[in-house]
Amino acid sequence: MLFTLRLLLVSLLAALLGCTAQAQGLPPEIDAALARAKVPRDAVSVLLLDAQGQSAPRISHRVDVPMNPASVMKLVTTFAALDLLGPAYTWSTPVYIDGTMRDGTLHGNLIIQGQGDPKLVLERLWLLLRRVQGLGIQTISGDIVLDRSAFDIPPLDPASFDGEPLRPYNAAPDALLINFKSVVMTLAPEPGNTVARVQYDPPLAGVQMQATVPLLAGDCGDYRAQLKADFSDPNRIRFAGGYPASCGEKVWAVAYADPGSYAARAVQGLWQSMGGKLQGSVRLGVIPKAVGGAAPKPSFELRSAPLAEIIRDINKFSNNVMAQQVYLTLGRALPTATTASTSGAITTPALPGNYAASQTVVLHWWKDRISPTDLPIMDNGSGLSRSERISAQALGRLLQTAYASPTMPELMASLPITGVDGTLRRVKTQAAGSAHLKTGSLTDVVAVAGYVHGTGGRRWILVALVNHANARAARPAIDALVEWAAKLR
Repeated sequence: MLFTLRLLLVSLLAALLGCTAQAQGLPPEIDAALARAKVPRDAVSVLLLDAQGQSAPRISHRVDVPMNPASVMKLVTTFAALDLLGPAYTWSTPVYIDGTMRDGTLHGNLIIQGQGDPKLVLERLWLLLRRVQGLGIQTISGDIVLDRSAFDIPPLDPASFDGEPLRPYNAAPDALLINFKSVVMTLAPEPGNTVARVQYDPPLAGVQMQATVPLLAGDCGDYRAQLKADFSDPNRIRFAGGYPASCGEKVWAVAYADPGSYAARAVQGLWQSMGGKLQGSVRLGVIPKAVGGAAPKPSFELRSAPLAEIIRDINKFSNNVMAQQVYLTLGRALPTATTASTSGAITTPALPGNYAASQTVVLHWWKDRISPTDLPIMDNGSGLSRSERISAQALGRLLQTAYASPTMPELMASLPITGVDGTLRRVKTQAAGSAHLKTGSLTDVVAVAGYVHGTGGRRWILVALVNHANARAARPAIDALVEWAAKLR
C-alpha cells in the first residue's frame, strides 16, 4: 500500500513538473509586440505565476537563464534588508563635542560621524546643525571633523559607469552621504524683470555660484541646453546662456563636480548660512578614543527614517546610491543582521561596511531563506552594474517568499504602481493601479518584476527581463504583458 502511494505521489509530481515545463509560452500579442520591437524571443525571460504558488506558472519562458536585471536587483537588497534588519531599523548619525564650551564658543572640535544614513538630505543636515546651536554653540574655535570610517570602499569615478559624472544616479555611496552629493538649483523668473534668479541648495563653501541668468523669449523646450551651464570647475558654477521666461519655476539637480569635497563644503556652507562661525576648517578624521580606549559618548544622535520608509524612495524612484547604502549596511551590521533583528538598531559593535561583506551576508541569507541554488550574482546591490545577474525563476522565488513574509506589506508598498506613481507614473495602460512593479533600465536592458492583481482577485507574480540592443523598444511588449496578466481570472 505504501509503495503504491509512493508511485502515485511520484506520478502526480511528474505530471505537475510536466505542466510546469509545458506552461504557456508567450501570448501571441506579446510575441507580436516583441517582433515589432525587433527583439528576439531568446533575448527575453518571462515568468508569470500565482503569488501563493497554488498552481503551475501561466507563463514560463527561459526562466532559468541568468539575466542582467538592472534596477530590479533592488528587490533583492530591499527585501533582504527588511527580512534581516526589520522594517523599524534606523541609522544613527552621532555628534560629538571634543572640547569645552564657554560663552557660546566651543573651544575644540565638533565631530560628525556618518554611519551610512541613506537619506541625510539638506533638511536633516540643517536639523543636525540646529541641534548643535541648541547646545549653546555659535562659534567653533577648532574644526568640524567628518568621520566617514564606517564604510571601507574604494574611491569611485562617477564617470566610470556611463560617462555621465553629473548625473545624480551615479553618486557613490559614503558613510556620511549628504544630499546625494548633489546641488539642487531652483530657477525662477523675477516678475517684471529681465532675469531669472538661481537658488542653490545646499550653499557650498568656497564655490562661486552665479545668482541670475538672462531671461529668453520663446517656448520652454530644453531649458537646460539653453542655459549652457558649465559645472566643470568645482570652485565655480556659471551659465553662458539664458532661461526661457515661459518655463516658470524649474528645479534641476546635478552631481557636484568634486564629490570628495562635497560633504565638507556643504557642512561649512550650511553652518555659516545659519549664522554659525568657524575659526578652523572642515576636515576628515575619526573619533578620538577616550581614556582607557573606551568609546566616547555622543552629545546627541540624529536618527534616520525607518527602513520601511527608506525603501519606498529606493524602489519607487529607483535611487541607486540609497540602495547601495542599504546594501553596505548589511555587511556592516553583520553581527546583528544574521540574527534577523527587528529592534531597529545595531546593538553590537559594527564592522566597516564593504561590498565583499555585503555579498557574504546576502548570499548566506539567500541560501537560507530563498533557495540553496539559483543564486544571484551581486555587485553593489543597486542594479547599476554590468555584472549583476539573476534569473526570472530566482526573482519569482524571492517574490513568493516575500509575499508569504510578515514584511510583505512594506515591500509591496515600496513598489511603483502602474500609471500612478514612481517610475511607472507616466505609463499609459489599461492596467493602471493594478500592478506593483519594480522597474529596471540600462543600455540594452529593460526589466520589471513584482505583483499584478488579476480581475479574478488572484495576485500574480510577474517577471520580465529583456537583454538586447533593442531592449527599450520592448517597453510596449512589457506593458501589454502587464495588461494581459491583469485580465486573468
